Amino acid sequence: MKILIVRFSSIGDIVLTTPVIRCIKQQVAGAEVHYLTKASFARVLQANHYIDKLILIEKDIHEVIAELKAEHYDYVIDLHNNLRSRRLTAALKVKHSAFYKLNFKKLLLVNFKINAMPAVHIVDRYLDAAKKFFDIKNDGAGLDYFIPEADVFPLTALPAAHQKGYVAVVIAATYATKRMPPNRLIELCNRIDKPIVLLGGTAELQLAELVAVNIGDKIYNACGKFNLNQSASLVKQSLCVITPDTGLMHIAAAFKKRVLSIWGNTVPEFGMYPYMPAENSILFEVRGLSCRPCSKLGYNHCPKGHFKCMNNIDLEKVIEAIG
Repeated sequence: MKILIVRFSSIGDIVLTTPVIRCIKQQVAGAEVHYLTKASFARVLQANHYIDKLILIEKDIHEVIAELKAEHYDYVIDLHNNLRSRRLTAALKVKHSAFYKLNFKKLLLVNFKINAMPAVHIVDRYLDAAKKFFDIKNDGAGLDYFIPEADVFPLTALPAAHQKGYVAVVIAATYATKRMPPNRLIELCNRIDKPIVLLGGTAELQLAELVAVNIGDKIYNACGKFNLNQSASLVKQSLCVITPDTGLMHIAAAFKKRVLSIWGNTVPEFGMYPYMPAENSILFEVRGLSCRPCSKLGYNHCPKGHFKCMNNIDLEKVIEAIG
């Protein structure tokens, strides 16, 4: 039985589909699992041993339609459910199911602050899409993230103080309204009494350098220096992870790390909070703001100008939660 799972992007969303991959592979007799995603996210899944074939697109699904048709899939599980993925399933002409995105309910929450969202994590909604065809059960094993041996980060490459243990602080997020502003980030890092590794991409280099200049040797700046799997390795080896609502938050959850997630314009009610045991996950948010959530994704700046959702985060409680 050949099964194609489709999720084009992005890092966190793809990681959240990994229980579907594992449950189908382990619970459906003779299942051959293929996965279609964008080439830019190949590292997220390249070492996942539950995937029999990883198929990548650079720009458009037409690059791979002929290849996909030649596979003669029995089922397609569409975990993206957008126009592109619907065009794909129409072209393949095989049995398919898609997860329900709840866009209208998200619109109600964002625009009218009416919370009609079900108290169901998106992982379980992904699994429901697969259950249309397969008698699978959530195995309770959480998320998966596999790091290729070549990308395991050697702790000996860190400063001596960091080799004894460090707090991973993620400063990257696609949208500014998901990120802690520089002054609050510097205040947080200044109050942490342990070595710190800053994690992010090249876009965060300037911010990371600003933090390092203000804090000093306690900071190891890993932003823009390593690939995704190497950054994931640094997450895995950390004492705990402080992170906004972003991809590395879900990778940290896959490793069952202690995750201190800091929420700005988005809210856990969207169903994408860390999928892990509750005792390892602590959420920090400013409740009661009439403007929050202002978007299901984010903005480049606070639409109201005050950015209270981040500026009013109680850093003292974050520091206490580090342990």
